[in-house]
Amino acid sequence: MFSKILIANRGEIAVRIIKTARKMGIKTVVVYSEADADSMAVEMADEAVFIGGAPASESYLVADKIVDAVRQTGAQAVHPGFGFLSENASFARRLAAEGIVFIGPNPKAIEAMGDKIESKKFAGKAGVSTVPGHVGEISDTRHAIQIAEEIGYPVMIKASAGGGGKGIRVAWSRKDVEEGFPAVRAEAKASFGDDRIFIEKFIESPRHVEIQVLGDKHGNVVHLFERECSIQRRNQKVIEEAPSPLLDEKTRRAMGEQAVALAKAVNYDSAGTVEFVAGQDKSFFFLEMNTRLQVEHPVTELITGVDLVEQMIRVAYGEKLPFAQKDLKINGWAMESRIYAEDPYRGFLPSIGRLVRYAPPPEGEIGPTITRNDAGVREGDEISMFYDPMISKLSTWGKTREAAIDAMGRALEDFHIEGLGQNIPFLAAVMDQKRFRSGKLSTNYIKDEFPEGFQGLPPTDFQRDLMSAVALSMHRTLTRRAAPNLLRDDWIVIAGHQSRPVKVAADNGTLIADFGTRKVKLETIDWRPGSSQFRGKFAGREFTVTVKPAAEGFVIRHRATTLNVLVLSPRSAELHEKLPPKKAADTSKMVLSPMPGLVVSIDVAQGQDVKTGEIVAVLEAMKMQNILRAERDGTIKAVNVKSGDSVAADEVLVEFA
Repeated sequence: MFSKILIANRGEIAVRIIKTARKMGIKTVVVYSEADADSMAVEMADEAVFIGGAPASESYLVADKIVDAVRQTGAQAVHPGFGFLSENASFARRLAAEGIVFIGPNPKAIEAMGDKIESKKFAGKAGVSTVPGHVGEISDTRHAIQIAEEIGYPVMIKASAGGGGKGIRVAWSRKDVEEGFPAVRAEAKASFGDDRIFIEKFIESPRHVEIQVLGDKHGNVVHLFERECSIQRRNQKVIEEAPSPLLDEKTRRAMGEQAVALAKAVNYDSAGTVEFVAGQDKSFFFLEMNTRLQVEHPVTELITGVDLVEQMIRVAYGEKLPFAQKDLKINGWAMESRIYAEDPYRGFLPSIGRLVRYAPPPEGEIGPTITRNDAGVREGDEISMFYDPMISKLSTWGKTREAAIDAMGRALEDFHIEGLGQNIPFLAAVMDQKRFRSGKLSTNYIKDEFPEGFQGLPPTDFQRDLMSAVALSMHRTLTRRAAPNLLRDDWIVIAGHQSRPVKVAADNGTLIADFGTRKVKLETIDWRPGSSQFRGKFAGREFTVTVKPAAEGFVIRHRATTLNVLVLSPRSAELHEKLPPKKAADTSKMVLSPMPGLVVSIDVAQGQDVKTGEIVAVLEAMKMQNILRAERDGTIKAVNVKSGDSVAADEVLVEFA
């Protein structure tokens, strides 16, 4: 077995590989950029080698620097993780020429299947059904428009070397292609160092189901069943699960057999994923093959008990697979939620900054369920604008799908992050939705269920009672410390827009709140003044809420619901009703930056007349471009930034007269 391997990646996948290597007794080397000098992966690895500036094009995408790091450290093999150089056949060949083992498939398999254009040609020759589209290279925007109109709208514009949801746009019209094609090409160049693009028909309301395959260098290939990845936003997977609630045993077997046949046809010899578009009628056809480890591999590991990273390392060393297809079984159900540094309340735009507070839920066996959190960050680390916005991958396992969903909901309650926007409330909302729990999924799910964007969910009666009781408990504790003479047993609780009188009795951490129509019981498990999480038991059910003081009362969030809760004396409540409502600031004549990022271009000038819908500016953050348009006709009064400037969220970019 290898004694030392180098990990040509960063973040959570680098940490993930280090953990398995340690278990196998293998020493690890990580490479790192300027932005990752103090990263968790650098701290955990046995050795670390600096390879350049923060942009991936100056560090993680430079093969020469990776090879130099291998030479410096004496590593025998390179694990590329996912993204960056993981599907680059030239890189795999370069390593082989240097006598370095690539922990991934052979270069010919990467060329045949890793390139999205070539994979479709190969699949067509092999008799595999593929999505209709143009599989040749596209020279320019005019050529792209011609192809799109021949195929028929809507079409999907995709980077040939793409992956991880980067370099993808759906075009519904000629205008979408005119704007989307150059944007995808730019994203592809920045993310993968390869700006080749192809176009295929976009199938409306499909499901995304993928098969995990694993092969060795002795001709053995198995599949480890399927994952469903239909909950996507901007073509980026958000929630994954294994197995799929769509498939029956017959369909699962047919899909698995087709994936294995395709892998064998290219002599595939590592972990890889064959992706399919599936209809609600269980029909399916080949979409593409990712010749690398997938981000969502933990759910497969949880239902099969197979460590995919370990198997990749053993296969690369030349060992045979230790199991055959008949030895693999599905055990239970697993869910994965991707915790992203993005603000769901602002259209899921990237949010960069420091993790002022990072407290993930407990891992391991939690009653009859299992919780796992794959992360590459710690409290105090910074999420930069240069890389993917993922903070961690939270996974849960249960004996049934319902148990896995319930475990995920509870784990999301316990996950606490401060310092930047994050999508935990949104993930919690999905877990609580009847449609999701029923398994009626599609890649349009988020668009269908949140057509106006995500603004949280209204409180249920249970949540209003819960948050009111929490506010009463905290208020009582603070009052007892600051002014015990003001303690009383009758209060008015204003939760959101609802005001209710309540009588309170408390003793030894237990509070009874009588709202007149019903009494509720709250037991405090953990909270101290200044704490940002309140853990307790309400109506016999354990819960966690996030809490923070507001100008008035407390802001309390439970899952996807946030309420401002005030606890007032009856007289104070009377006076509170007489206060005039606050007026929101007028920003109607300003174009604000929706996210922190880099100004790619300013497309207007002072004094210029613009029409509604015209492009005003283009911003970039975390390898994604965001086009800002004029929301009304008008004349530009001032332009406050220029191309190349770094801007903060809500910074005024352009002002209208």
